[in-house]
Amino acid sequence: MMDYCKGFARYLEQEKHVSSNTLDSYQRDAAHFLLFLNENGVEDPAAATAADVESYVAYLSAQRKSGATVTRCIASIRSFYQYLIGEGCASENPARAVKLEKPEKKLPQILSGKEVELLLSQPNPKEPKGCRDKAMLELLYATGIRSSELVELNVGDIDLRSSVLVCSRGRNGERRIPVHSTAIAAVSDYVCRVRSAILSPDGGQALFTNLNGRRLTRQGFWKIVKGYAEQAGIVKEITPHTLRHSFALHLLENGADLKDIQLMLGHADISSTQIYVHLLNDHFKEVYNSCHPRAKLG
Repeated sequence: MMDYCKGFARYLEQEKHVSSNTLDSYQRDAAHFLLFLNENGVEDPAAATAADVESYVAYLSAQRKSGATVTRCIASIRSFYQYLIGEGCASENPARAVKLEKPEKKLPQILSGKEVELLLSQPNPKEPKGCRDKAMLELLYATGIRSSELVELNVGDIDLRSSVLVCSRGRNGERRIPVHSTAIAAVSDYVCRVRSAILSPDGGQALFTNLNGRRLTRQGFWKIVKGYAEQAGIVKEITPHTLRHSFALHLLENGADLKDIQLMLGHADISSTQIYVHLLNDHFKEVYNSCHPRAKLG
């Protein structure tokens, strides 16, 4: 079982070039499915049937997993069997025939311009931790990169002189994203004053490290964002992805072309970017209904 998991991880990383976030999720999902099979008397995953996968779906539902989580798990299992078939270890993909209801897509939470300013003003740049946190939050909102991409950045990925970030992680190739002067100033301050002071030998080329000098994790960054949101008194449910969504909507709101936003976000398909058009339309409706004198009469 462990050999299958290790091989699957190599397949995802070297052939599919998935992000670290997807790699972690798919590995975990596949390992959990294999454990489920084993506990139900199926020791060889090649012997699993569509009925076994459906039983696993029922098990996940009984565990009160969300529709989105179940859908991701099935996608992981399908990918796992694609790997096995490619290796000659299986002849069929039992997850392919399993039909799932499409989970209802929730519109992402968006911060207003004032809320973004409030959040970005929370870290104290005079302190080492605050200086690092300020740089991370400013860079995330300035570029719209994923939190997983942020923590994977190396020092050489940002050109402070030309104000350009090179994001080369993930399966969609390299992206060169302009960075505005405020974010560049925050990152420069961190690199010059703090990074070298806290970097440990284990930190390598990592741009952002924890206070022990090792590369910061995605989970560690999530806790940082949550802490500052609570400190700022922002009642919306905020995740690191909230700044990415806010970056995209604010650009669109101020006249940016959807295709340019797609390239900056690294979306393979523009349909993923079009959600921000719906968000913008909803925002304009809300403004209209709350501000137009005739609309108020209704």
